Amino acid sequence: MISANNVTLRVGKKALFEDVNIKFTEGNCYGMIGANGAGKSTFLKILSGQLEPTQGEVVITPGERLSFLQQDHYKYDDCVVLDTVIMGNARLYEIMQEKDEIYAKEDFTDEDGIKASELEAEFATMNGWEAESDAANLLNGLGISTELHDKYLRDLTGAEKVKVLLAQALFGNPDILLLDEPTNHLDLDAIAWLEEFLINFENTVIVVSHDRYFLNKVCTQIADIDYGKIQLYAGNYDFWYESSQLLIRQMKEANKKKEEKIKELQEFISRFSANASKSKQATSRKKALEKIELDEIKPSSRKYPYIDFRPNRDIGNEVLCVEGLSKTIDGEKILDNISFTLGHDDKVALVGGNELAKTVLFKILIGEMEPDEGTYKWGITTSQAYFPKDFGGEFDNDYTITEWLTQYSENKDATYVRGFLGRMLFAGEDGVKRLKVLSGGEKVRCLLSKMMISGANVLLFDEPTNHLDMESITALNNGMIKFSGVLLFSSRDHQIVQTTANRIMEIVPGGKLIDKITTYDEYLASDEMARKRATYTVQTDDED
Repeated sequence: MISANNVTLRVGKKALFEDVNIKFTEGNCYGMIGANGAGKSTFLKILSGQLEPTQGEVVITPGERLSFLQQDHYKYDDCVVLDTVIMGNARLYEIMQEKDEIYAKEDFTDEDGIKASELEAEFATMNGWEAESDAANLLNGLGISTELHDKYLRDLTGAEKVKVLLAQALFGNPDILLLDEPTNHLDLDAIAWLEEFLINFENTVIVVSHDRYFLNKVCTQIADIDYGKIQLYAGNYDFWYESSQLLIRQMKEANKKKEEKIKELQEFISRFSANASKSKQATSRKKALEKIELDEIKPSSRKYPYIDFRPNRDIGNEVLCVEGLSKTIDGEKILDNISFTLGHDDKVALVGGNELAKTVLFKILIGEMEPDEGTYKWGITTSQAYFPKDFGGEFDNDYTITEWLTQYSENKDATYVRGFLGRMLFAGEDGVKRLKVLSGGEKVRCLLSKMMISGANVLLFDEPTNHLDMESITALNNGMIKFSGVLLFSSRDHQIVQTTANRIMEIVPGGKLIDKITTYDEYLASDEMARKRATYTVQTDDED
């Protein structure tokens, strides 16, 4: 068990948290939610001991081990992958190092023998003999293949490093597990594996995530941070949303009844206070009036942007025809003879773990990269807007937000342009912010403004939810569902894929394409898809 007792954290004169009292118990998975800036990650740092509160204390049951997901992706660059995972249990790794040092001694003494015996006993009680196999199983489950286990972390990609650090946090069955955005940079297969791991995990988990589907799958409780307070709700994310909305409605209804009673009493007092025969009743009602207190209903600190993609023209029957696209990069076949046709009702999700293949396909279709072979042709009634995964170059200039967006708008009127920015929570003076000072989330909202103002009838998204808070993800999800044009998108957000796509494409190892008209959940459950993926993997291995 871990608890926060009267925890307050002040940053300057502002109190980020004030007198927080909360207890996290064994057997529960707590989803910590709140608006950007509410302090979710900060509170995890307080719980893990990385940050000291201004006042109050964090109490952990004696003897329990706490583990947390490291955010410094370069900290272990000089360490071997398998060792890095085992370091998740610091004492076990220390024992392994001490044993190796003792056994490496040339002048092995009796004292060394006694010490080695003690270490071996402790090592055995900690299941040390299974440490390497347990670490390997975690890595394999997250998609880190066995041939990478003996490499140094510096030789891995950014996404692979994240998976190793996640395996490190999970290693050794910690009593308390703190995970800050564990699904970031994970593909959907790895997220599904993590979901199952946490569902079967019997100790205490506290997780910060913007992935609504993930929170619904794994959480038994929701810890909602708003206005420096933390309120616990039983159930998963959907239960929290319904419960919180119900509570607000009940408070509003209670206040409405109180306001009606107040009006009734005030009218009686006003009418009969000067009447001698009614003066006692008027006095009694004054006392009753003084006792009525309206419930304070604070508006949530959450802010939802309004995302609405409206095409300037209807789309015809001919949308996109792709024939025989192939692309090889650094000797690796990324796309292999891919062909498909898009219709005017298609909303296509590109799924699977091959992130590079999806990005390459987007870049080819938008004209930023040439294929080695094959052709593609957009229909004459189509217009495209593209959200790139790597958008850093878009903001490498000295424009203000308004100036930047105006260049993409047919209507150059500042009021018109600011209207789009206002929908995306850039109100008032925010419009004169320089692009270079924007946060990742603000840049994404700028790009979504650009896509809205374009009026395109075909939208291409390459991982648009990176950097977004849950409110913005929800708004984007709703905008994609309502969009009347054609979508081609990739996303790690299971709920967006499931609720938006009516067609699933997966580029499997070797660059082949699986194309299925279905929902995402039906696709995942399909035995046929599993067989096809296995077949393509075998073919690729044989070719190598």
